[in-house]
Amino acid sequence: MKVRDFMITKVFTVKPSNTIKELLQVLTSNRIGGVPVVDDKDHLVGMVSDGDVLRYLSPKPPWPIGIAGLVYIIEEGDFEDVLRKKLDTQVKEIMTKRNLLFASPDDDFEVTLRLLSRHHYKKLPVINGAGRVIGVLSRGDLINNISKKIISY
Repeated sequence: MKVRDFMITKVFTVKPSNTIKELLQVLTSNRIGGVPVVDDKDHLVGMVSDGDVLRYLSPKPPWPIGIAGLVYIIEEGDFEDVLRKKLDTQVKEIMTKRNLLFASPDDDFEVTLRLLSRHHYKKLPVINGAGRVIGVLSRGDLINNISKKIISY
């Protein structure tokens, strides 16, 4: 079996210049947890997930928390203002740019399954020979397809 037999071809992507707010609209309206980040020619330049967004948006203490167990408090209004400002940040500031893993549509399914499990990735972009993102493999979709194509034989 090849990656092309399992990949999702309806791929949602964002550009590095999109804001986190725009990214969140893509993620929530399509009920997905991450997307490839592509340039104007649909070449992969990064990956971004809901986890990246949460890590970026979570409040950071203004000082190191020491032995005394100091707790920082942000007033509700202040936190919402900070959050609104952070939502205007461009995706390129929080996306994963290095060591990007991807699959080819002609890769063996087993190799891709090992990649996803070894690196604990939730999604893996599928890139064609021209370097364009043409699909995505997600863990959930792999499990569903394994159930349909293999168990139902």
